[in-house]
Amino acid sequence: MNKTWKKIIIVVVVLAACIGLLVLLAHRDRKDFHEKYAGVDLNAEIEGMERMGTYTGYLLENEKVAAATEDVTVDLLDYTSTGDVHVEKAATPEKEDAVYTGTGSEVTWKVNVPKEGMYRLFIRYMIPESRGVPAERTVLINGELPFEDARNVAFTRMWMDGGEVKVDNQGNEIRPRQVEYFDWQSAYFRDDMGFIVEPYLFHLTSGENTITFQADNEPMLLGEVTAKAVEEIPDYQTYLAAQPKAEGDKEYVQIIQGEDSSLRSESSLYAKYDRSSPTTVPNSVTHTVLNYVGGETWRSSGQWIEWNFEVPSDGYYHIRVKGRQNYARGSVSNRKVMIDGEVPFAELSEISFDYSNDWDSIDLQDSEGNPYDIYLTKGTHSIRLEATLGGMGSILEEMEDSTYRLNQIYRRLLVYTGASPDVYRDYHIDTTYPEIMEAMDLESKRLYKIVDEMVAYSGQMADNIATAQTIAQQLERFCEKPQKITTEFVSFKDNITALGTASLKMSETKLDIDYLVVSGTDAKVKKDKANFFTKTAHETKSFFASFFVDYNSVGDVYDENDNDDVVKVWVLTGRDQGTILKSMVDDDFTPNSGVKVNVEIVDPGALLNAVLAGRGPNVVLSVGADQPVNYALRGAAEDLTQFEGWQEVMSHYSESSYEQYRLDDHIYGIPETQTFNVMFYRKDVLEELGLEVPNTWQDLIEMLPTIQGNNLSVAIPTAAGSSGAATASTSIMSNVPDLSMYFTLLFQYGGDMYTPDGIKTTVNTEAGVEAFDDYVRYFNDYGIPTIYDFVSRFRSGEMPVGISPYSTYNTLMVSAPEIRGLWDFTVIPGTERVDENGKTYIDRSDFITGNATMMIKTEDEALRQKSWEFMKWWANADTQVRFGREIEALLGSSARYATANRDAFSNLSWSTEDLKVLDEQWDQTRGIREVPGGYFTGRHISNAIRKVINEKVDSRETIIDYSILIDEEIKKKRIEFGMPVY
Repeated sequence: MNKTWKKIIIVVVVLAACIGLLVLLAHRDRKDFHEKYAGVDLNAEIEGMERMGTYTGYLLENEKVAAATEDVTVDLLDYTSTGDVHVEKAATPEKEDAVYTGTGSEVTWKVNVPKEGMYRLFIRYMIPESRGVPAERTVLINGELPFEDARNVAFTRMWMDGGEVKVDNQGNEIRPRQVEYFDWQSAYFRDDMGFIVEPYLFHLTSGENTITFQADNEPMLLGEVTAKAVEEIPDYQTYLAAQPKAEGDKEYVQIIQGEDSSLRSESSLYAKYDRSSPTTVPNSVTHTVLNYVGGETWRSSGQWIEWNFEVPSDGYYHIRVKGRQNYARGSVSNRKVMIDGEVPFAELSEISFDYSNDWDSIDLQDSEGNPYDIYLTKGTHSIRLEATLGGMGSILEEMEDSTYRLNQIYRRLLVYTGASPDVYRDYHIDTTYPEIMEAMDLESKRLYKIVDEMVAYSGQMADNIATAQTIAQQLERFCEKPQKITTEFVSFKDNITALGTASLKMSETKLDIDYLVVSGTDAKVKKDKANFFTKTAHETKSFFASFFVDYNSVGDVYDENDNDDVVKVWVLTGRDQGTILKSMVDDDFTPNSGVKVNVEIVDPGALLNAVLAGRGPNVVLSVGADQPVNYALRGAAEDLTQFEGWQEVMSHYSESSYEQYRLDDHIYGIPETQTFNVMFYRKDVLEELGLEVPNTWQDLIEMLPTIQGNNLSVAIPTAAGSSGAATASTSIMSNVPDLSMYFTLLFQYGGDMYTPDGIKTTVNTEAGVEAFDDYVRYFNDYGIPTIYDFVSRFRSGEMPVGISPYSTYNTLMVSAPEIRGLWDFTVIPGTERVDENGKTYIDRSDFITGNATMMIKTEDEALRQKSWEFMKWWANADTQVRFGREIEALLGSSARYATANRDAFSNLSWSTEDLKVLDEQWDQTRGIREVPGGYFTGRHISNAIRKVINEKVDSRETIIDYSILIDEEIKKKRIEFGMPVY
């Protein structure tokens, strides 16, 4: 019996210990680190570590200036200007005059300020029809930029559905096309990132001041410019006391479906469909039903969606929002609530949606659960939900600033220790660089405070914020034992990158909206909540539906065996691209042309077998640059020059873009996407090193001793390793490493890849050999790395100069917000040459490649003509612009569509200054034609490069030897296809 009791006691003790351990672990992440930073001046600055020109620094400089108490209206029509600025008569709804400011213009007003203070800048504006992207303005006060974030402040457009929801022949709803709604809006100059929730404050002195708007992007009509006093939004009780007494319809209930929004700030905020929950309204497991709005695309601060609704009488009403935040565990999504364009009281400046797997109905109510009484007059009103970071904004701003300072610390250490420090050597960092040790100690304490603030805000330790704790602990170790800096140097860099990524993820505030409810104060509105039985029934229906419903079908699906010719289009990219394309076909191409189209998303590897079996498509999208000519050589691709209007179609493309699709005088593909290199550079790092942006390759070579002397490097695409940008590979073939830089040097030195007749390669000519020799010297003689992650190293400043595909711009804009304003891009370095008149010029020839649209050969003339109609429509600038905007709206700006259509490209979301650089480089691009046996060319050149770099053999002999192999393969293939040789 005693043994039994002993066993029971042991089991109880063990269980208690386990429970205690679990409780301890559960509370471990909620540890308060206050003692780490208590009494420390976290605003202290260490020279060289702080980012200059910040808004926070601007406020500190003007902390003794009082907030303005009275508005100062700018005399709008009394201005001086440069560029396209003029008055438009009776342009506002009130028939008042407005000032038109075109892209690239500058307009300045003199403002007489009665009392010095901190003012908010308010404008009333309308963006006329243009490129469909937000307008951007830089503001100068008294001729000077007050802080860096006053550059390129964005002002949104407005979008709406362009028609009613349609139903395809499968019974699925098709969302309407998004069209722009042109009307006047009001806005303040404010932080685009959303870190600063309130509008910017600007210091205006008493007396005469000047306010200047520089039009960075898109034209804008200005109906009002006012320096506003700082006014606090009243709290709920103050708001309520100011409202009249009225009861309203106490039993009134109106449900506003989320998908029925009237206006939105971006075209991407359109209606979507959801089958995952039984409580989504409306609901169907067998058909596509548009039943919610928001989602992945409603993620950035400042994005808004607006709905219209009516109430039957004056009085007080309650509002409920049925939303879902199932995107970020441990985080919240915040929205600002605006009624008829204004936040009625302070408590609605931020409502929060916690993480939940299913829908959650949120009543607008106080902390005790009492619904807010919102006064509404009889008639139509609007409710707007605007994404905001709320209280999390200031924390994320601190994280971003910390990431910048950590990169500064890393780069300082890098200069001293190199990228791979000797772990067995004592670098005496604590005595050599005491300011770095001080910076690490201070940053550790700042990070601990960030962790505490975020845990206090969200109520838990999320994975993203845990990264900040990891770095804080690592910095503590560095300060206690400086020798650990070298042993953990690589992980330190990785942790900094992870912190930047975490900050970026946490700044996303995604949310779904099923519906909103406006109800009288006595109305009882049941909350939708799925229980076990409804979930089980829903899953059962979905399971059985999966046996007979084709969820992969997109839009109208036509029987290809009927009498009408149906064009079969294969998309070789992804489902998102295919879905958007089919939607565009169904609401634009087919209704206007009468041509029926089936769109299928297939794997690129399936194309060849399908064509050989006679079951292939009529048109293929996004084929590799080498495919059209290779299919044509085998009689499987249509020559596009046989069709009427082919010259007009090709006139919208650069000749370099379709050089790879030529065979003799025939063209077998229309350029679809394109890519070429530009040069990226860190302005701040080059300034620190006292260097200018290189104009020629010789300039770059002369910079290398300074750059490499500081243990930094430059990025040049290489076929010998990985550049980290290979995903946007500019290689001539997709299975060959990046040869773009060698091709570029070959062109700049006056060479080409093949003879004019395409029978032999010319890499063995003097220009070819010299280009090859200089290319490999960058790696063998100058020590340029062959393996690197450019985005990561550019972000840290480790690679202050790099050649990379222009699409890297989008990646940097999204993934590296902490260095915004500190970098730029320009045309690639060139080679000095002398023209026939003896005049010296800089040759910036740049290799270009991309994907194409190709028509598979058919004997059916009617089908051939219908396929050409589709290809003309697809190549049209309007089609390409719409496709590009919808892809970017769905997948984000990092997936900006690289259309090859020059007219369409200029209407995507590039700024005016960026377009100038891209157009200048694009004008100097050159393509390489595809020849029989050309697949061996890239392979042998990359082998030659690897051999010279890895084995240090003679470059001249190596490229000549490989040119013989290239010529042999070309000759063999030309004989096979019955083409002349010599």
